Amino acid sequence: MFKLHSPIQVGSFEFSHRVVLAPLTRMRAEQGARPGPLMAEYYAQRASQGGLLISEATIAAPNGNGYLGAPGLYDDSQIEGWKRVTDAVHAKGGRIFLQLYHAGRQSHSQLQPDGAQPVAPSAVPHGGVAYTEAGWIPNTPSRALTLTEIADLVESFRRAALRGKEAGFDGVELHAANGYLFDQFLQDGSNKRTDIYGGSFENRARLLIEATEAVISVWGSERVAVRLGPSGSWGDMSDSDPEGLFAFVAEKLDAMNLAYLHLIEPRVLGNVDDDSKDPNPVAAQLIRRHYHGVIIAAGGFKRDTAEAILQAGDADLVAFGRDFIANPDLPERLRKGLPLNPYDRPTFFGGTEIGYTDYPFHHGEALAA
Repeated sequence: MFKLHSPIQVGSFEFSHRVVLAPLTRMRAEQGARPGPLMAEYYAQRASQGGLLISEATIAAPNGNGYLGAPGLYDDSQIEGWKRVTDAVHAKGGRIFLQLYHAGRQSHSQLQPDGAQPVAPSAVPHGGVAYTEAGWIPNTPSRALTLTEIADLVESFRRAALRGKEAGFDGVELHAANGYLFDQFLQDGSNKRTDIYGGSFENRARLLIEATEAVISVWGSERVAVRLGPSGSWGDMSDSDPEGLFAFVAEKLDAMNLAYLHLIEPRVLGNVDDDSKDPNPVAAQLIRRHYHGVIIAAGGFKRDTAEAILQAGDADLVAFGRDFIANPDLPERLRKGLPLNPYDRPTFFGGTEIGYTDYPFHHGEALAA
């Protein structure tokens, strides 16, 4: 049996296979950042007996959005729609973790309450785009958060985690990659602060650790996870010592007895492969030396490369994105070696059921055992 289809214990749960739905921004939420029936159908299609799904990035605070159509859990009115999603996943025998995020500087004033500036650790000019009613447009210049605002943000994540529990999720993953707020605090290309949230590795990791502790206070550590992007450059991110930084962060998280640590391999930039990067998966290889719990690896994996990283011991589960978008029955297709539907990139972000819930399931015979 392929290791990809062997059981594994992750925190409080035992999963029957190691194929994970990666958190994928699809921007199909209804007015008020509320999940609707279409989102429930999408997640239900991709749920499988004993499988793990991770929700798309979900806004934890009113000023945390970077994409029109992204769902939230910063308001009680958003709980009901997510409850529809989790009920649908559980009815199929699956589990689903809630990914919470804050876009930080990766936003636009059109997405902010009262048209305010986006917030960040520091006011550092950068590239990047946000998705608004006008489509993809350059981000609005950001301003630095105050200490009081940082404390309020930690509380926002705690409250969002509480709403996630009420909505029926099985756990929470904090998104600290892809150039969003936690990542902006971690990397010194975006964090120029001189207070307790800037400078040393410990100071730059402080916000992430505080938010993780706040979510653990709601869920317990075995139902909390973190996503990192070591060496990730998406969103104009950079660090002077990424290996040292992410080794430090991994060691801090290792001591927290999390459900898992989710790592994005550096060969993927946003939602496309970056051919300029080393094709070998290096992020998990580095972090495995510093993190001894369960690791999920993500980043352009196929059936053979997923099996290889599991056999090497650098990861314990593998998250799939684009192939899971196009193949709602991906775990079964990978198990049997069935052909995959091609994905339709223009329908990734926003829109209707087209390129979302209309991909066909496979009902043929296996091509390979």
